[in-house]
Order: sequence, then C-alpha cells, then structure tokens
Amino acid sequence: MSIFGKIKNAIFGGEAKAAEPEVAATPVAAAPAERAAISEVDVVARLDSIPGADKLNWRTSIVDLMKLVQIDASYGNRKELAQELGNSDYSGSAEDNILLHKQVMNKIAAAGGIVPAELKD
Repeated sequence: MSIFGKIKNAIFGGEAKAAEPEVAATPVAAAPAERAAISEVDVVARLDSIPGADKLNWRTSIVDLMKLVQIDASYGNRKELAQELGNSDYSGSAEDNILLHKQVMNKIAAAGGIVPAELKD
C-alpha cells in the first residue's frame, strides 16, 4: 500500500474501504453522491481524537502527521510520499515539508475529507 494510502486509511478508517464497493455497485450517475455521503470525514476531529494528538503539531508538520497515524516519518518515506503526490524535487527542506503537508491535506479533501482551508492552502 502506498504511504498516502496508509495516511488516508488512518484518517478514514473503515469508511474508506466501505466507499469502494458502494460506488462500484451503484449506477454511475449516483456514484458521486454516494461517495460523498460515505466518505465525508471531519479530518481535524478524527486526528484530534487519536491519543497523543495534543502533543504533536500535526496541523502543519508532515513529520508529526505521519507520527500521529503511526507511519515512519523518515526522509525516505517522506520522499516516497512526495513522489506519489507528483513532487519529484523533494529535498526534505522545511519548505518542502510544508508543501508536502498541504499536498496531503488537499488530497485528503479531494477524497471526501472535510479539511479547513488553512490546512490546505
């Protein structure tokens, strides 16, 4: 499973898995409405409910976000995550980490997560 997939599964839980069969079983015209109803998750509430969230700066730090969802936040994994999201120039700098965090939040939002604008832009 991809690193982004692991982050997504940690946030969406079983709901992300449930969305796929529902969408496949429904007619194409109904799929977007069904997907939204199944996969909308308040990302901040979900992540804040994880034990230890109050001790990590997951709202702005990709390293802390990965730690919170129990994914190795090593440079290699962050570089792999960046490449999954289309960023082949990732160097691990503070600016790159900020961009990577925003890319993850944007992709979580695109998957149906409710993400505040300040975490995406």
